[in-house]
Amino acid sequence: MPSYADSNGDGYGDFKGMTDKLDYLKSLGVKGIWLTPFLASPKVDNGYDIADYYQVDPTYGTNEDFKVFLQSAHQKGIKVIMDMVLNHTSTDSKWFKESRKSKENPYRDYYIWKDKPNNWESFFGGPAWEKDPATNQYYYHKFDVRMADLNWQNPAVRDEIRRVLRFWLDMGVDGFRLDVINFLNTDGITVDNPVKDGSQQHVNDIDQPGVKDAMRLIKRTVSEYPERFIVGEIGSDKIEVLKQYQGEDLLDVVFNFNFGSIPSFSAQRIFDELVSMEKNMSNYPTLFFGSHDMPRMMDRLAEGKPDRAAALAALILTAKGVPFVYYGEEIGMRNIIADNLSEIKDIQGRTHYKLAIDQGKTSEEALLEANKNNRDKSRSPMQWNNKPFAGFSDKTSWIKVSPDYRDINVARLEKEKLSLLQTYKELITLRNRERVLQYGTYETLEFNDNRLVFTRTLGNDKITVVIRFGTKESEPVPAKAEILLKSKAGSTDSFLIFRN
Repeated sequence: MPSYADSNGDGYGDFKGMTDKLDYLKSLGVKGIWLTPFLASPKVDNGYDIADYYQVDPTYGTNEDFKVFLQSAHQKGIKVIMDMVLNHTSTDSKWFKESRKSKENPYRDYYIWKDKPNNWESFFGGPAWEKDPATNQYYYHKFDVRMADLNWQNPAVRDEIRRVLRFWLDMGVDGFRLDVINFLNTDGITVDNPVKDGSQQHVNDIDQPGVKDAMRLIKRTVSEYPERFIVGEIGSDKIEVLKQYQGEDLLDVVFNFNFGSIPSFSAQRIFDELVSMEKNMSNYPTLFFGSHDMPRMMDRLAEGKPDRAAALAALILTAKGVPFVYYGEEIGMRNIIADNLSEIKDIQGRTHYKLAIDQGKTSEEALLEANKNNRDKSRSPMQWNNKPFAGFSDKTSWIKVSPDYRDINVARLEKEKLSLLQTYKELITLRNRERVLQYGTYETLEFNDNRLVFTRTLGNDKITVVIRFGTKESEPVPAKAEILLKSKAGSTDSFLIFRN
């Protein structure tokens, strides 16, 4: 949200700016948009710390601006899902401000308060408990100290959340992306977490027994409205954990970070994860290589090679699943790296900097540690053209612009017939046209000698996709096959898509 298009020159993206870019998104061929959090927030964690569930943050405009954006998107055939954070609120929330006033306050049990904390640690580092002088008790925060966990054992909290969901569904949103949804505290504070080799193992503070019941409640509420969609972020790298949260009465799909956040390129690993998802997921898997929480695909997996980026795009846009394209991926945007602490906006990066300093490390060592954990890498402004601030804004942006924006931008790549952007458009057009690429099952899924091949079938229709990694060899086309799309000649990583 903050990095897409700024309409008023304050350096932050907003709904009016995004509304102006809907024609571009339509030309790209996307059918849906997932928006990162845009509700009122002090933005300690980029909006994942919500202060008011019913108001658009002034940075992004007004509720009316959102309605205009939503209606405009719908008119162009684009659905909109919003990021909803139900695990915690900002400590600036009215609910928390009331909660901390006294032990008898009606909002007290909206959060988790204890006289004595257990050993649970924050996922951002350090203890997960903060003592509040007003009542001399500790409140629980899985993440930053300014993000207090909601108490899902309290029926009043569950009722409040259902009211929030219905408010936005009534407005017309097409569904939700649920943030760290398996982290909900549904069973209270239980026993200490075990410690292994000096590191705490997050066992009892996530995946609590009541989480599924909470998900069912959410799903029932959303299902009161027709044709709505829920995608869940599950904080786990275990496929057996992921699959148990996807189902008719649970989440429609879940993000699989085993596939999406592979740390470095491995064609074998990508294939293995495709096989694992096919074997384990009852519904469609999710297919993605980028998000706001991980380094850019172009750096992490494509290693700066546009040919490989195109091949990876062909994979997620033709394989079985629901593909998600992170903004800027279609033009090959790269990571940004902070040169000093002031350039780090991400709370996770700043926290790791402070922890390193507290451990006696130098500022240079702390900056290295911060950059390693800094999620700003993939959050730089969308690169629209070669004008100052990449056409994102006419003023200094909230976060640094990638220095390569003069070469890598939409305006330039739209004019190049063989650009990565054009490849994305062709792939998305093909996917939208061919039902077998949307709904087909795998007839074959094979990998050998850096050559990934799969055939998808729907009724009597069959389409085969061949992706070669690291070779300029041309792929032979079977007799009578109809070539639907292929990569440019001489590509070091290539793809071929044909109807059998």
